[in-house]
Amino acid sequence: MIKVTVLYPAGPAFDMDYYLNRHTPMLREKLGTALTSLAIEQGVAGIAPQGAPTYQVLCHLGFANVEAFQAAFAQHGAEVMADIPNYTAARPVIQIGEVMA
Repeated sequence: MIKVTVLYPAGPAFDMDYYLNRHTPMLREKLGTALTSLAIEQGVAGIAPQGAPTYQVLCHLGFANVEAFQAAFAQHGAEVMADIPNYTAARPVIQIGEVMA
């Protein structure tokens, strides 16, 4: 299994209501059965006492393998990415990793 993590750096405004109620359902619809799991986190603190989080929002998308992600994203990625300005000006950082445990 792989996990695609989308990290939104802290700073720019982020419309969580839009993200949860419009963008996330679109992700589920467009990525379809290739998407095996989805989890969203909102950053609340950094490691230092009273520290701010490095990322304000993290989205974790599960897929069986890289090929499943690439096939789903090739078909709908442009539409998914075009929706980002509707909820934030933050430039997301994307990491693809293999789940080991």
